[in-house]
Amino acid sequence: MITLYGEGRGFRVAWLLEEMERPYRLRQVDLLDGIETDSEFLAVNPAGFIPAIVDGDVTMVESIAIMEYLLARHGPSPLAPTPDDPSFPAYQQFLHMGEAGLAGPVNAIVATHILAPEAERENWTTGWALGIFKSRLGLVSRQLARTPYIASDRFTAADISVTYALQFAERTIGFSFGAVERDYIARTTARDAYRRAMDNCPATKAWVAGMAGN
Repeated sequence: MITLYGEGRGFRVAWLLEEMERPYRLRQVDLLDGIETDSEFLAVNPAGFIPAIVDGDVTMVESIAIMEYLLARHGPSPLAPTPDDPSFPAYQQFLHMGEAGLAGPVNAIVATHILAPEAERENWTTGWALGIFKSRLGLVSRQLARTPYIASDRFTAADISVTYALQFAERTIGFSFGAVERDYIARTTARDAYRRAMDNCPATKAWVAGMAGN
């Protein structure tokens, strides 16, 4: 059975595994409390970040790389268009943009707001990162004006990547989206696999419920 270490961006992996109907075990990792004593996790990823997976004799880190591995190793799957599919270029682009162009820059803002002295929280770097996020969001919005999902008229793993990033921005820096993006998030998160992933990720579910005041 696949072991998934950590929530956070590990939610992408849990959602994908639910979509693929692959069994897995979530092993919690608390990066804020005692990670230096978590010898089991540090043996898997000595760099000490999440997510990570162990699949038989394979160990991997980085959420997008893990997604590509799972789709290739345990596919084929309609969640990953083949290279001869017309939607393949958009799929590849947005699968990676979900982290590199969207969640990554937001993470820089979040880290600065949490860790920097109060007087330094609104600085050049956070402004630059927000600009990067907004510019890539423009590409997302343009694509969603053409198709109901990010790569085509059907749901793919790229939608998992992008939806996670949009929700991350909404939940952490309070970014407000327009109707196109809100409708898109409503479509992707209405899926049964998304709800199952939320049920299997209690920290994420509690965080979201707390933000909603539930």
